[in-house]
Amino acid sequence: MNRIPPPTPNTPPPTPNTTRTYESAVGRVEEIIRRLDSGEAGLRETLDLVREGRELVEYCAGELDAVSQGLEELRLEELVARLTPAAPTAASAAQPAPSSGR
Repeated sequence: MNRIPPPTPNTPPPTPNTTRTYESAVGRVEEIIRRLDSGEAGLRETLDLVREGRELVEYCAGELDAVSQGLEELRLEELVARLTPAAPTAASAAQPAPSSGR
């Protein structure tokens, strides 16, 4: 069984220049869960892991909300495009309506 080493106390927090992705955050949450499930984490480490996990879950939820909002906007734009009649061109607007000949 693979053991996940405990985080070192001197590990610096992510800097603003560090790019966090949804995928990397999910991967880290999975590592945290495995470490917690192992029962090998001490009290302080458990607290630190739970705090980190909570922050990552909140980040992931925010990313999912943002993507969901983007998809919603795309769907609305597509719906509006389908429901909006094509605007008449200048040439067709200038021509009189055909008469029935009566």
